[in-house]
Amino acid sequence: MNISIVGTGYVGLVTGTTLAELGNTVFCVDIDENKVERMKQGIVPIYEPGLEEMFLRNIQAKRLFFTTDIKEALDQSDVIYLALPTPPGGDGSADLSFVLSVANQIGEMITSYKVIVNKSTVPVGTADKVRAVISSKTDIPFDVVSNPEFLREGFAVKDSMNPSRVVVGSSSEKAKEIMAKIYQPFTNTGVPIIFMDEKSSELTKYAANSFLAVKITFMNEIANYCEKVGADVDKVRLGMGSDDRIGHRFLFPGIGYGGSCFPKDVKALIKSGHDEDFTFKILEATEEVNKKQKVILVDEIEKYFGTLKGKKIAMWGLAFKANTDDIREASSLDNIEILLEKGAQIVAYDAIAEDNVKKIVGDKIAYAPDMYTALEGADCLLIATEWSEFKNPNFELMAEKLNNKVIFDGRNMFSMEQVEDTGFYYKSIGRKTIG
Repeated sequence: MNISIVGTGYVGLVTGTTLAELGNTVFCVDIDENKVERMKQGIVPIYEPGLEEMFLRNIQAKRLFFTTDIKEALDQSDVIYLALPTPPGGDGSADLSFVLSVANQIGEMITSYKVIVNKSTVPVGTADKVRAVISSKTDIPFDVVSNPEFLREGFAVKDSMNPSRVVVGSSSEKAKEIMAKIYQPFTNTGVPIIFMDEKSSELTKYAANSFLAVKITFMNEIANYCEKVGADVDKVRLGMGSDDRIGHRFLFPGIGYGGSCFPKDVKALIKSGHDEDFTFKILEATEEVNKKQKVILVDEIEKYFGTLKGKKIAMWGLAFKANTDDIREASSLDNIEILLEKGAQIVAYDAIAEDNVKKIVGDKIAYAPDMYTALEGADCLLIATEWSEFKNPNFELMAEKLNNKVIFDGRNMFSMEQVEDTGFYYKSIGRKTIG
């Protein structure tokens, strides 16, 4: 099948490459000429494990193409996926201007039946809005489908090629048949395709992400309480997670959630509720708790030193999570902002996300070429991202580099046994403080 993907951000590029891998001919459309030219040359614009190999394979197989000409892509495609940004507005609402602008272009350009697929995360009722915009421009038949993505950054290729389910919202039998054909390689291996109405499909994505945000935040609250009463959050987590009604995933405490999805989707669902005179009390509490959790260690660092003025802090990790270069809503940025305000100096190390942070923070902080160089002359270490390379460090070398043997671990990277006999002061989340 011939498919267009409008928007080559994180979701669009992974989706387009996956659909090409499934044997379709895919035309990826983006307005950024430089980005399109780089992709034509085989340069992947985002960091995602496993993506480059699949990307290059499908370019070489002549199944994956890139263009800035949306009409050229539409004319050659049966199905058009919209994978466009829906950034949060000042009130938390999802900005649909990109989606509706492209819908307007599609209405002016289509010459035959098309299926328009909303892949972007959008509020309930967006399919109706897209349908209305296109209908105002053309009498040519078309269908609008909601098909939310459930990709985890850092595992997107795995998730895209081995989905747990495919959700399709459509009121058209013809569109359902076409979507079923696209995803047949998955359903043939037992992956369920769940058909529903468009509004239920749109809400499914928001409900799923918001629930996971609540689960993370609940665990962080339990971790903070563990510190008050002397319990160990690692043991509590294992006890909870072994209940198959709860499961082990998303029970790891730390300095809050970030990224492009959870913060945005929680805000958007809260705002959507307000628009209907409905209050998501759990989500409002989740957002409030997460905001404080992201910088919970700043107070601990200040308490330890008495003042942060003039203190040099090494920071390991800048991405919002491991295995991605995404720094959107990253806890590292919140910590950097407050630490700088309090007069601290920061030297950071993150091999993957450094360039993205430089675009925002610039030279307000220093950047180290490796994790140990970052420690040289620093008064303490703050761990903000759970990169694998941090899991088993050389504690003797760390002690040589640091001015003080002090670690504030925002991701619980080390076991108590790892740190116990090193002589380090070690403060983590929801566990006893060593030293």
